[in-house]
Amino acid sequence: MTLHDRDVRQDVRELGALLGDVLEAQASRGAFETVESIREQAIDYRRDELDSRDELERELDTLTPELESVVARAFTTYFELINLAEERERVRAVRRASQDGVPADGIEDAVQQLADADPETVQQVLDDVLIEPTFTAHPTEARRKTVKAKLRSVAGHLETLDEHRLTDDDQARVERDLEAEVTSLWQTPQVRKRRPHPTDEARNVQWYLENTLFDVVGEVYDDLEQALGESFEDLDVDKLFEFRSWAGSDRDGNPFVTPEVTTDTLERQRRVVLDRYRRELKSLSGILSQDGARVEVGDQFAESLEADRERLPGVADTAEERYPNEPYRQKLKLMREKLDRVTDVRPGGYDSADELAADLDVLVESLEANDADSVVASHLEPVRRQVATFGFSLASLDLRDHQENHTEAVAEALARSGIDYRDKSEDERVELLTEAVLQDEPIVDVTDREDVSDTTERVLRRFDCLADWQDEYGTHAIDTYAISMTDEPSHVLEVLFLADQAGVVQLPEYCGLDIVPLLETERALSGARRIMGTLYENEAYEQVLEARNGTQEIMLGYSDSNKENGFLAANWSLYKNQRRLADICDEFDVTLRLFHGRGGSISRGGGPMNEALLALPNRTITGQVKFTEQGEAIAEKYANRRVAKRNIEQMLNAQLRARKNAIENPDESIPEEWLAAMETMADAARDEYRGLLETDGFVQYFEQATPITVIEDLNLGSRPASRSGERTVEDLRAIPWVFSWTQSRCILPGWYSLATGIDAYLDQGGDVETLQEMYDSWPFFRSMLDNAALALARTDLDITEHYADLADSELRERFFPRLSDEHERAVDLVQTVAERDELYAREWFGESLDRRNPYVDPLNMLQTRLLKQTHRTEEEEQTLRLTVKGIAAGMKNTG
Repeated sequence: MTLHDRDVRQDVRELGALLGDVLEAQASRGAFETVESIREQAIDYRRDELDSRDELERELDTLTPELESVVARAFTTYFELINLAEERERVRAVRRASQDGVPADGIEDAVQQLADADPETVQQVLDDVLIEPTFTAHPTEARRKTVKAKLRSVAGHLETLDEHRLTDDDQARVERDLEAEVTSLWQTPQVRKRRPHPTDEARNVQWYLENTLFDVVGEVYDDLEQALGESFEDLDVDKLFEFRSWAGSDRDGNPFVTPEVTTDTLERQRRVVLDRYRRELKSLSGILSQDGARVEVGDQFAESLEADRERLPGVADTAEERYPNEPYRQKLKLMREKLDRVTDVRPGGYDSADELAADLDVLVESLEANDADSVVASHLEPVRRQVATFGFSLASLDLRDHQENHTEAVAEALARSGIDYRDKSEDERVELLTEAVLQDEPIVDVTDREDVSDTTERVLRRFDCLADWQDEYGTHAIDTYAISMTDEPSHVLEVLFLADQAGVVQLPEYCGLDIVPLLETERALSGARRIMGTLYENEAYEQVLEARNGTQEIMLGYSDSNKENGFLAANWSLYKNQRRLADICDEFDVTLRLFHGRGGSISRGGGPMNEALLALPNRTITGQVKFTEQGEAIAEKYANRRVAKRNIEQMLNAQLRARKNAIENPDESIPEEWLAAMETMADAARDEYRGLLETDGFVQYFEQATPITVIEDLNLGSRPASRSGERTVEDLRAIPWVFSWTQSRCILPGWYSLATGIDAYLDQGGDVETLQEMYDSWPFFRSMLDNAALALARTDLDITEHYADLADSELRERFFPRLSDEHERAVDLVQTVAERDELYAREWFGESLDRRNPYVDPLNMLQTRLLKQTHRTEEEEQTLRLTVKGIAAGMKNTG
């Protein structure tokens, strides 16, 4: 059976040719010939058919500002299109694997690996697993929403050409539509004229939830239950997924996320998900047309229908008149009416998603009693899974702010009551906050915000609104509060105190909030025992944990940890401290849920999610896991429905296998020799990395040899690029830090000091054979080294040198050779330890690099040429920004 009519080479070739035709038609023949000349020279150099890029540089030097813009647009658009071609190839690979047998890392593969366990263990695994992807609004998505919409249309045309049997006329029509879309794409501005508003970012996240994940989730559950049914009997599959979001609620460093933005986000998400349920119920009404005279609906259904008639008598009469003797359709009509009234002033609407779920359960039970199991499986079960997963909120929101803001607000609010919070020691603060939470009467009035600082006003207003949000949208819609830069127990208790004063917490009976410390710095991570142990022993916090089912969520900051310590040391610190956190939780009988603050890039915790989940320490794998999905990674994983389903399946595969392994092997045995080797490597790597950052002139070199100043003005996201606006590595956010190095093709945050660390181990008597054994047998070490290999492979020091030439000569000579030497040694060491001739293990990755590199090079060279200019026209500024977009598309990565 032939599944596809095309391959990636054909897609790339034809899309490139189509772009060339559009370029010639929209610009000129001369512009087309210029782009072709640049393209061919870049390819010839990469194929070693040219000794240098001198001719290419000369041609770029002769370009007029108008032609520079055309060249930048042509190569940027090319990458947008071939990214779709590669996405289509991923779909082909998934479909072929499914057709040929059991896809690796899929649902059936997971069930096969569970099959050797007894049913009780498998049921425990299923009961324990809860996967919570959390979408963030971090500004790493470089494409405009309008551009993404056009690209999805192009992707749809590619799918039609690849998977549908077309007549010649049909083929011609699709190709015409494809040309029209590429023409429109060419004519659409690529660069935003304004910085996006937080509501724009929230809508962007909402699109993926509404248009792909809402439909995919039911399919994943169906596949799992079918696979389990072949190996086990009578297993219950409860909720395995829950989607969350920071878009519209993450306040850390973003003054534009106001309570109004959060309210708008909550309202819109509820509106969207209710509309989806209405559509699903309408569709069911067309299916459940059973004749009441021929089926016995059962007592439970009859009682439910009668209760609805009493609740909505007028609607019930209309339903009975419209659907005489069709009881299921009558019930569905009443269910749709109850959905309509969720946000209506009229009574009779659903009070919660649980009530909708109960109505669906009644339908299922009645249908199954009438031997309509296939109808239930095909049409009812997906809707039940959607309701269980998305509720009435689509995605639950997490609030987040910096601990300094909470401290400021608490200090200022308490000062009104004559309490000097600022001058108290940490122990005194903990004691005061604990007593305040435990007493019945409030100490501060969060509604009184007269004559306070802007920071305090914002914090108090947020907690005041939190109580209203939970009343209006349900506690589950917004029930988590993350605290950035948590360093002390009081930072957690401050949030508890404010929530208590706002009425969101009423101990010991009720706590409407998971309070999540975000451990980012080395001090916080190494002080985890001090922070969490103090909280677990605290009288008030003990009641919080009891009210929240004994579960403590702790977030780990990959981005800032890496920026502070470097790739190798940060990875080791995170791994060690995850084990430490698990030990602390075990000691106090607390269930740990780790929240991994991962970014899209390798340095910020990126890389294959399924491999990352399998590489976690067994002690930390309680079944519950949460992780961020950020920026361009969201589009790459979730824009295409089939790719989205594959990603969800891989997550589930990894978590099911990891939880089973953790139950059977609670504490994996790691040789002391390996732990000692990691300590040696991490210490040396941290010293080298910190030494680089602290070397006099490094910040200036970074500013001169990367496009950081352009990136800060790009209008990528609503949040500022730095916390205070100062130019220091410490103050700069991790995203623009990584983005800048990625643009210069020097993925320094993903590998710098790795070689120094490994060399230190070897110099102190270590041996390569031990490292090779660690790579073969220790998932953490293998995952870390493989991720570094990807960053090393994406690095191109020939191009980086062009950026280094932008720096003052003295700074260039001080830093570029240092970076180059570290990279060269790291490449050699990684290949030696992994025992392969290439850096990367996957052949498709190398093919993608070979396909992309010749087309990224001209954009880099054009960018450095524009960066050299001390004065640029508005058109040249726009072109410079467009090169940033193009390189991001070509590297398939920003920050």
